Amino acid sequence: MVSTPDPADLPTGAVRVTDARALRVLAHPLRASLLGALRLDGPSTATRLADRLGESSGATSYHLRQLAAHGFVEELPAQGNGRDRWWRAQHRRTSWDTADLIGDPAGRELVDEVLHRQLSQQRRWLAAHATEMEGLSEQWRTATSLSDWAVRLSPTAARELADELNEVVRRWQETREEPDQPAVTVLVDLFPLQEHPL
Repeated sequence: MVSTPDPADLPTGAVRVTDARALRVLAHPLRASLLGALRLDGPSTATRLADRLGESSGATSYHLRQLAAHGFVEELPAQGNGRDRWWRAQHRRTSWDTADLIGDPAGRELVDEVLHRQLSQQRRWLAAHATEMEGLSEQWRTATSLSDWAVRLSPTAARELADELNEVVRRWQETREEPDQPAVTVLVDLFPLQEHPL
């Protein structure tokens, strides 16, 4: 289990991706995992990240440099030495508007690729929760919520609802977070289906 990071070491704020080149950096699964680990656990070295993710330190080092080239992570020279370079995430969240990216010929394909990667990650999180649920304390078992709703909305109203829900989570992250507690995964998904699988 990863230790609780010092809150001062965790990134704040958000970065908005507006071009396909930056999104391509995030589409790579290892880069996405590296960025996620740095955001969740705080600064680390390529070697420590390689151990955590089951990769070689050469691979993690290369992909950290790619993330740094696009402003997602930064090196912490004061913490490192010639062999161990320390890295940290520059932002807590990444967002993009699909409309900003689909005008680029590669943009639509990248948006689809990142979407499928995100869905795969969400499936892994939910599967991990299902596996770990048995070992949760009664307090955590009753605090956990897996909810789904069906609401009939126009695209404009759906966007407004998504923005409002995301704003609530952002506000809690910035004002109500308890650094000594475990990270709680919050999934906010809003999508239409032609027919709901039953």
